[in-house]
Amino acid sequence: MNTNLFDSHCHLDFESFDDDREEVVKRAYAKGVHAILVPGTRRKTPKISSDKISKVALYYAVGLHPYFIDEHQSDDIAWVQQQLETHANYWVGEIGLDRTCHQWDKQCELFEQQVKLAKNYQRPVILHHRKSQSDLLGILAPYLDELPQFKGILHAFSGSPEQAQDWVDKGFKLGVGGTITYARAKKTRAAIQAVPLSALLLETDAPDMPLQGFQGKRNEPAQIAEVLSALIALRSESAAQVTEQLWRNSQTAIQALASVDSATC
Repeated sequence: MNTNLFDSHCHLDFESFDDDREEVVKRAYAKGVHAILVPGTRRKTPKISSDKISKVALYYAVGLHPYFIDEHQSDDIAWVQQQLETHANYWVGEIGLDRTCHQWDKQCELFEQQVKLAKNYQRPVILHHRKSQSDLLGILAPYLDELPQFKGILHAFSGSPEQAQDWVDKGFKLGVGGTITYARAKKTRAAIQAVPLSALLLETDAPDMPLQGFQGKRNEPAQIAEVLSALIALRSESAAQVTEQLWRNSQTAIQALASVDSATC
């Protein structure tokens, strides 16, 4: 069975990994992780100096996350643009809207400006949402036809089967993480069961979003193997079919980040 795994959302540049980043990636590789996408959250450059650690290919996005809305300034958009100019394989993200954060008007303005950059530079987006899926779609609507064919990932999907299919129909893949390991997440688990397997990507959101049984502990990209196991348990396809299709889905995302021969990942 193909065991190549892609963690499509891991904040490997966060300070909580500063003391043991290489060991964290080695543990992930031992679990089958061959590629990791590191999203951006604020105006800073990635702390990770090499393109590969322990044979794991690292890819990057750049964006202004609503959690850090108080830090973001108007000229940060110019910085995001400069990063996209300099790095032809950077995505735009993690961007989005969060109803639990304040400065809503500023959130909306920065989100739309970054969507415009994604359109102009033809980069997929990584979308953050919290009680805001309809708001995201409202701002995205005028730009959807002008974004790349593979529009990006709705990170940490939670919601109904109808919401899930709507995003898939619009050209997005759904990020599937630790949420599905919680039995109480019945609606989200039902949605992940219902959508086509071709619409899904695995993610950890490490160091956040710990899995069931690991609450209060730092999450790691190695936990993607547990997310995979939880997904296999939910789906009707065989374990081999799920794993192989997920890697094909991952290649779609990886090829949108850079022209990479799958044998190098």
